[in-house]
Amino acid sequence: MSEERYGEWIVVRKDAGSHVAELVLDRPKALNAVSSEVAARLAAACEALAADDGVRATVLTSSNERAFCVGADLKERNSLSDAELGRHRPTARAAYTGVLELPMPTIAAVHGYALGGGFELALSCDLIVADPSAVVGLPEVSVGVIPGGGGTQLLPRRVGAARAAELIFSARRVEAAEARELGLVDVLVEPGQDRAEALALAARIAGNSPVGLRAAKRALRTGWGMDLRAGLEIEDAAWRTVAFSGDRAEGVAAFNEKRKPQWPGE
Repeated sequence: MSEERYGEWIVVRKDAGSHVAELVLDRPKALNAVSSEVAARLAAACEALAADDGVRATVLTSSNERAFCVGADLKERNSLSDAELGRHRPTARAAYTGVLELPMPTIAAVHGYALGGGFELALSCDLIVADPSAVVGLPEVSVGVIPGGGGTQLLPRRVGAARAAELIFSARRVEAAEARELGLVDVLVEPGQDRAEALALAARIAGNSPVGLRAAKRALRTGWGMDLRAGLEIEDAAWRTVAFSGDRAEGVAAFNEKRKPQWPGE
């Protein structure tokens, strides 16, 4: 297991054996509030992960027992002038976009509070695993802003436009059981098991073709919201990137020979 720290508050761990990376929010005293420094380091970590072909799945986790992430650092925000806030915006966007655009499958492991930008980081992942302590929501309108880390676009893609409107306009917090019922999280696990279960799921995913995984994610993300014909063209383009790959040849050979594939990743 290797570990690299990006600044003081972001850690990346990689398990070469499982091809799984863990992207850790590690600002426990502030409940992982996203400051400009956290945002910049998170964007840098995502850029490095995206370039690592050895990573087949990534789990976004928290080192804090009480919270996944409480969102924007409001103490820092309150100290910024309007001009400073405007200059900070690209840095904040880069952090959320960095998670959203990771090319491999991503899983958020959520416990405790995942509010505002914290929930937007989870929504930026492909799957969300949560334990019963999870409380999620987008309360931004209650402090005079809107969800600006992708929430207005990602939430309706999960739960539909009307449900997303109700959740965003009411700014209400949703506890784990209801969150699972509404589709705000995908898997609800035993207390304290969100990280372990997310890593186990990531390991199962990472056992599949890395070329296939990235192409499938690209087709899913790009085709969503398009009309069916356009979506099928996106799928066909993704298929063509894998159909003549070494992974495809190895997958077919391994199936015929009744053995575990040794993916070349190309």
